[in-house]
Amino acid sequence: MKKLKYFIAIVTMVITTSCGDKFLDTDNLYGKSLDTYYSTPTDIEEAMAGVYNAIYTPGVHSEETVAANLLSDMMLGGGGPDDKSAKYVDNFEDPDEDTYRDMWTQSYNGIARANAIIEKTATADFSTFFASTEEAEAFKNQAIGEALFMRAFFYFRLAKFFGGVPLIIAIDDPKDVARATYTETYAQIASDLKLAIETMPDKSFTEISTSEYGHANKWVAQAYLGRAYLYYTGYMTNIEGQATSDLPLADGGSLSASDVSAYLEDCIQNSGYALASDFRNLWPYSYVNQSAGSTVLPWAETEGLSWVGQDGHSPTFGTGNYETMFVQRFSFGDWGWSNGNSYTNRYVLYSGIRDNSMTPFGQGWGWCTVNPTLYNNWDDADPRKQGSILETGEADQGTASFEAGKGDHETGLFNKKYSSIQYPDEEGTVVGMFVQLYDWSNTDMQLMHAQDFIFMRFADVLLMHSEITGTADGMNAVRARAGLPAVGYSLDAIKQERLHEFAFEGLRWFDIVRWGDVETAFNGTIDVTNSGIPATYSVNYRSETKGLVPIPETEVRLSNGVYQQNPGW
Repeated sequence: MKKLKYFIAIVTMVITTSCGDKFLDTDNLYGKSLDTYYSTPTDIEEAMAGVYNAIYTPGVHSEETVAANLLSDMMLGGGGPDDKSAKYVDNFEDPDEDTYRDMWTQSYNGIARANAIIEKTATADFSTFFASTEEAEAFKNQAIGEALFMRAFFYFRLAKFFGGVPLIIAIDDPKDVARATYTETYAQIASDLKLAIETMPDKSFTEISTSEYGHANKWVAQAYLGRAYLYYTGYMTNIEGQATSDLPLADGGSLSASDVSAYLEDCIQNSGYALASDFRNLWPYSYVNQSAGSTVLPWAETEGLSWVGQDGHSPTFGTGNYETMFVQRFSFGDWGWSNGNSYTNRYVLYSGIRDNSMTPFGQGWGWCTVNPTLYNNWDDADPRKQGSILETGEADQGTASFEAGKGDHETGLFNKKYSSIQYPDEEGTVVGMFVQLYDWSNTDMQLMHAQDFIFMRFADVLLMHSEITGTADGMNAVRARAGLPAVGYSLDAIKQERLHEFAFEGLRWFDIVRWGDVETAFNGTIDVTNSGIPATYSVNYRSETKGLVPIPETEVRLSNGVYQQNPGW
């Protein structure tokens, strides 16, 4: 597995040494600064690693994946009696005044690092490091375009959760600026994505080397432009009551639906990405039946599943993965590291079945239990139902030994896509799947989850294209992959398709907000058990929040009145 290597100390040092006046007249002979850094391809690669590192957050509620799934109508807080924060977030209460602060600070760390790459790479000369001028120029364009994309990625993450945020788009920009408006923030996001598309090389995914997996490219930027378009226009229309079909640009222009659909069409036709043959082969549970020379998950073997892996078009697993476009890559943690557990996939850990260690599904904290309404309203003929939802007490699912009553908000249903996977090794010891695949020494169940979290996959490009154009081709391609018949286009059909295709992938919350469905999504009560005791549960969504979470109170105080708290918090 190709992992990004993050050089946090180097990048942090580069940024901090750029501030203030020089304290000494002598030259810095050992450290790196903005005057000397960004001058070699190695410098750029290290700095880019620092940009990607900012995706990771020490606080678990600041992880986009965990926060978005807890907020959605598909999942409940869960956990045990002491896991109050998950229940608060799920019920739209703020468990701590800085619940989401790590998301805020890490996003701005990433933005600052991207700003430095954008500015310094533009004037750098890399010609002596490559065999031709064309190669040097391609490297420079990829670096600048990739940094533009990542800046847009971080601003988009901030905007989805917090709304309008301070825009700092140059190294020397003041850091104490007021929050931009919602529209101004999205104009910057759209402009960065558009320029990233125009700047990065026009290289098919099939031409990308394994060393580049995990990095953004032109096609990823096109896909995110589609996502930003749908979210902005939907939010403004259905939440703010200011109907629009255009995505603004920072220079005063805008992108229309036809402009954005053209980008998506280019991605569909020329990117080299494609749907996996079977939706279920995208998830690690489809691999376990091939491991250790034994049948671990009978259902997966019976269905003839074969995991495509998470290293792109590498044929290590089956035919390779051509569907996954952009991910948060995870490795293994270690308790001796600073924030050592933030580099393992905590969504997998926290949403795993509470205090139940089975084969192949290992234990977790029991957060994010699945709303039975989703299960009950999902057609059994759709293979994505069993491909997404893990039922307990089912022998063919490997959950026959499940012991109920160990968690709260138990419904007997858990997330199968991102769940702890384990099986016996050659000595018969039950060990985590990724620990075995990548030969990691620490087998701690809290640190063993190296499953990528998929931010963008090709199926979303097809569904976004259908939604923007009002046509059914992309939607029906996704349905055909699931063995379902074609249907005519309607917004309701798109809503159902996205619900079933992307369950538990962190998109549902943002979909129901932009569609204006968030206020009706939490009607009714749900039958659950809390530590074995039957109970009912309901969510108290507050419409005055407009689908946003609170600005971290520490940031509000530090701004000395420049930031105003979001309504409802």
